[in-house]
Amino acid sequence: MASPEVSRLDLDLDVFAGPFDLLLALILREELDLLEVDLAEIVLAYLDHLQARDELDLEAATEFLVLIAALLELKSRLMLPGEELEELDALAPAEAAEELLERMLAYARFRGAGGWLAARHEEQQASLFRKAPLPGELRRVPVDAAQAAYTPDVLGQALGGLLRTPPALDLRHLGPPRVSVADRLAVLRRLLARGTFGFEEAVRGADRQTVAVTVFALLELYKRGEAGWEQKEPFGEITVRAGDAPPAATEDDDGAATP
Repeated sequence: MASPEVSRLDLDLDVFAGPFDLLLALILREELDLLEVDLAEIVLAYLDHLQARDELDLEAATEFLVLIAALLELKSRLMLPGEELEELDALAPAEAAEELLERMLAYARFRGAGGWLAARHEEQQASLFRKAPLPGELRRVPVDAAQAAYTPDVLGQALGGLLRTPPALDLRHLGPPRVSVADRLAVLRRLLARGTFGFEEAVRGADRQTVAVTVFALLELYKRGEAGWEQKEPFGEITVRAGDAPPAATEDDDGAATP
């Protein structure tokens, strides 16, 4: 909750010995009676701490003063009798403790937010942003030409181009299939006669189209129950094995069985 410098403050009081952070935690959890804590000794211990460091951290000193002031206010409320508390319209001890905790948590949140902003500011010191316009000699096109690109005529031409029907694709460079599913089914069935084989053996030396048709043929055999396969690791060897179903008599070009 407190800064590292304040947290490292070691206390040796009559009722407590340890870091200042632990003392605050015990007080807020009501495990230590604040009335038994001598706040003056805490202030003297902090002054000795500053003298030993021979330097003053204003941020840490401010935090310590805020925490001591809150403890002092809470202790003064606890020391006043109940009648005087009612006359002063003060908070009850439990409510005062909750108020102290809320103040300390709010302080910790704002301190954390301030530290985060300071760190971001420090990180961005090496980044500089241009606020002046780009020099004319560095522009790729003149400003007049760039503004002309947004005229109504240019916009109309762009929209008209989107509405035109594109020309038909020229597919003359695509030849007819050089391999059929029936051919690959015949090859796979010949290999299955041995019981098992590797898929690489079935497509060794084949082009991409033949490999694709072979995969389709293998799926067809799997669907019919004539073949199965296994692959022990990703991108590993695919082992094809014969299934329980007997092979079909013949196959047409589309892979469908014919009587």
